[in-house]
Amino acid sequence: MALAHDPLWPRAGGWPAFDEIDGTTDASILGIPAHLTSLSPTGAHATPAAVREALARYSATLVGPPAVDLDEALRIVDAGDVVDPDGPEGEARVRERVAALAARTGLIVAIGGDNSITFPVTRGAGASGLITLDAHFDLRDGVSNGSPVRRLVADGFDGRRIVQVGIADFANSVAYARRAEEYGITVITLDEARRRGPADVMSEALEIAGGVSGSIHLDIDVDVCDRSVAPGCPASVPGGLAAWELRALVREAASDPRVRSADIAEVDATADAPDGRTVRLAALCVLELLSGRVKA
Repeated sequence: MALAHDPLWPRAGGWPAFDEIDGTTDASILGIPAHLTSLSPTGAHATPAAVREALARYSATLVGPPAVDLDEALRIVDAGDVVDPDGPEGEARVRERVAALAARTGLIVAIGGDNSITFPVTRGAGASGLITLDAHFDLRDGVSNGSPVRRLVADGFDGRRIVQVGIADFANSVAYARRAEEYGITVITLDEARRRGPADVMSEALEIAGGVSGSIHLDIDVDVCDRSVAPGCPASVPGGLAAWELRALVREAASDPRVRSADIAEVDATADAPDGRTVRLAALCVLELLSGRVKA
């Protein structure tokens, strides 16, 4: 459906290509359509393009007061997609591309793709701390969308600099809960996150993941949300976070300059509701990340 045109209401997205811009940028958008190692069938490779299309449904305006146009306040670019990001060679391409972007941009926003992208993006960005917004530990053995956190620890990442927010009952196992404890990971359950609120939870997470110094990667697994707002996430369950809670957590995280990279994962655009609500929520997470940089 064609969207209405109003010159006084510019739409979000449509940012210039990274290679067309000289010098540094405030934020770079990067598509990573990984999907081949997913534990459940997924069409997540279609999601980066769908999120870019959905961005046009929104403005880039913070109403304030005073009102702020993100496109005027920030230098935002689109770095395109990493081709064939699955497997060892694909992950190497992701790491190389992310590292190149990190040298010239303040915040990398990686649009997945499944949650396997968290491993190469975190490593490519050179992050020393990790915050996950996820219903699941992602501590499985092997290489899949269920294993990126374990892979990071196995690769030398300090588990004491990892905070997992939104871990849900009936979505994990005792074995992986014990593994998280063994690794020294800080776990803030779904119930605790809801009771304490986004600002308090994210303040603690940033302090732990950021440490005295160092950069943080933020993993936004949209299946942390209630299935009513994220039906396009194969593993979302009834009773997860509300859409506003996820958006508030994301903006709180991005307002800290130590957050230098983020991924938005586990949205299957081909399995979304007819109204596209999951993809639209992912697009709003992109805008919330950018909004945080205005505050940072």
